[in-house]
Amino acid sequence: MQQRSADRLARILDSCAGLLDEAGYEQLTTRAVAERAEVPIGSVYRFFSNKRALVDALALRNLDAYADRIAARLADLPATDWRAAIDAVLDEYLAMKRSVPGFALVDFGPPFPAEGASDDANRRLADRLAVLLAGHLGRRPDEGLSRAILVSVEAADALLQLAFRTDPSGDAAIITETRTLVRSYLAQTLD
Repeated sequence: MQQRSADRLARILDSCAGLLDEAGYEQLTTRAVAERAEVPIGSVYRFFSNKRALVDALALRNLDAYADRIAARLADLPATDWRAAIDAVLDEYLAMKRSVPGFALVDFGPPFPAEGASDDANRRLADRLAVLLAGHLGRRPDEGLSRAILVSVEAADALLQLAFRTDPSGDAAIITETRTLVRSYLAQTLD
């Protein structure tokens, strides 16, 4: 029974992701998600109180998948090469942006954060990356590293948004500049 429930939840989230790509956030409805997932609308409401909660769950699933992908990549890299680790972080983000349904609109947080929301997607991402990178580099995630990762995430987020607004598959020159900026900034903390 638990497996069936987990499968139904995955189908609901997959349907949400596909509909986000097709229609966008504003046009997304829980009814359309239920129809696409081939479940009763009550099943959607069993898991999620509204569209916002559904999208939040998709964002958290994306973050978990991203962290898993990064961990797998870091396992194959030498702990002394932080630049390769940062490249892996950026490369996995770009790969997901280009291939994972719904990720282009809802990566790690909804496209329109709730007013006064204390849950900041970039901070949540930065905290997860700080732990992953610190573990890979044999460091403890201290305040300086956490702050540097947060600044890098914020800067990369703004620049990558620009890259994908400029070109639907990501402007290569802007992506290269983003990589250079993040590496240069992190060098003061990680060298």
